[in-house]
Amino acid sequence: MTGIIVVGVDGSETALRAAHTARDLAASVGATLHVVSAFDSDRTQVFASGGDKWIVSDAGNAEEVARTVAEGLRRPETNVTYAAARGKPAEALIQEAERTGARMIVVGNRRMHGIGRVLGSVANSVAHNAPCDVYIAKTDAD
Repeated sequence: MTGIIVVGVDGSETALRAAHTARDLAASVGATLHVVSAFDSDRTQVFASGGDKWIVSDAGNAEEVARTVAEGLRRPETNVTYAAARGKPAEALIQEAERTGARMIVVGNRRMHGIGRVLGSVANSVAHNAPCDVYIAKTDAD
């Protein structure tokens, strides 16, 4: 299976566990790992000090999270790319999978127990709406 495996990250420990699982899967099947972080708004703030100006946005923050995780996952045997995607996490993962023609989306099982299972979770939404296979990684505490 060559192709692309998409994984979503948000800076949490459970998302990082799912990303490690996705990296291992990608390496085992020769796929590219595509790390995605979602952002839901276009808030932008401009900070200035003297002649310097910094622009901070939700999209920029999401891209920084994805880039940082992607860099930490790189191995010689695995191609790793990253992106920020607009939308709620499940929507963003599905849209990135469609955009890239992904063969699989990897998500963690966070909030798939108890009330979270009833109210919904990213994994549940992705599993029901993905255009490709979905792997739900065990990321909750052992």
